[in-house]
This record gives sequence, structure tokens and C-alpha cells, in this order.
Amino acid sequence: MKLSVVLAAHNEAESIEAVLTSLAEVVDAAEVIVVDDGSSDLTADLAERAGATVLRCTPNRGKGAAMREGIAASRGEWLIFLDADGQDDPHDIPRLLAEAGDEVGLVNGSRFLGTLLPGSIHPLNRVANQALTALLSLLFGRRITDSQAGFRLIRGDLARSMALRSDEYEFETEVLAKALCSELAVVEVPVTRHPRSGGRTDFRRIHNGLRILRTMLRERAMASLSSTRS
Repeated sequence: MKLSVVLAAHNEAESIEAVLTSLAEVVDAAEVIVVDDGSSDLTADLAERAGATVLRCTPNRGKGAAMREGIAASRGEWLIFLDADGQDDPHDIPRLLAEAGDEVGLVNGSRFLGTLLPGSIHPLNRVANQALTALLSLLFGRRITDSQAGFRLIRGDLARSMALRSDEYEFETEVLAKALCSELAVVEVPVTRHPRSGGRTDFRRIHNGLRILRTMLRERAMASLSSTRS
């Protein structure tokens, strides 16, 4: 299958080369797209040196906006999303690919089904994530274990057909909600989550948590309206 790997990166010079090197060990024939989201360091230059196609976006607009740019530029039959900070392990990609099939739309790499290494998630973020995941499962009638997973495999045609509008970390919730409302299956596989290789996250707990909650409720309302009209 033709694979595209899409990574959003903001000031990830400490980790991007190692991530891309690991990727090449697993999916050396994949189209690799790094969307540099207004970095002030050498992220873009290092990604290009490692062989990735780099899209430079300025100023910094947020992870969701960067991922939307990457999806639009992709050509793969399947797209792999993973973080550029070294927390996702590219060697878990075969687990995701093993679930790809005609009836599958999205394969979610669940940290909570897999292994959370020490320092890989703040305790408060873990509690908030699990609470939001439980709410999403309730709203959409499907048991999901990790609504904010950034490590995923999704059908290219499905991803490119989504009318995505997320600019920040609500991107994961929006994509998952739209996939759950499609006619294709969503499955989960366990993955390993590592501590960050360097740098610092842009995630703001209250600000982004509220954006995630608002996106979840909006997608549920839109799905209900669509169902009523049909």
C-alpha cells in the first residue's frame, strides 16, 4: 500500500532527526511530510536533511492547522499520524498496519491499552484525558480508550474528505468523532508512549481541554442533525 506519514512539528529540533531515522527503519518507502508550524529553531532544516518533505507554515498556528496542511498535501492510500517529539515509537507502526482493511477507516494507537513509560504523561493530563474519553464513548456509543491519541493510521480518502476545522489539540477529537460517524470501522491497538525527547509542549491544560470538550459536543450535535435529516 502507498503510505504517507504526517507529522506536525513546532520547535522539535532536539527530536525530529531521531524520529525520522526510526521511521525510515520501519517504513522506508513512505511519503514523509513534516509540517513545520512556525518553528524558531532548526526543525525544518533538520527534517529536510533527513529526507522529509517539509511544509513551512508561518506564523505558528497550532497542531490542528498544521495537520490539516499535511493531510491536504498527502497522496497516500493510508496516512500515519504521529508526534514529532519522540513520544510515539515508530516501531509500533506494524501493529497499526496489521489492522488495515477494506472495512476499517481508522486505527487508533491507544496509550492506555499499551504502555505508558514513566514521565510520558502528567497525572492531571491522564485523568482529564480519561474523563474526556469516557464522555466521547458515551456520546458516540462506542467504547474508546484514548480519544486524544496522536498516533494513528487512517484511510487517505477518508482523511482528505473530512471537513476539518481544528487549529489546536482538539484535532485528534475531531478526526476520531468524524471517523466514528463514517460507515467504516474504528479499531484500537496498544502502543508505547515515551517521555518527550526534548523541548516543551504547547498544550495548555484548561484552554485546550475546553476546546476538546467543545469540539466533542459540536461533532455529536452535527452527527445528530445529519441523522435527523437523513
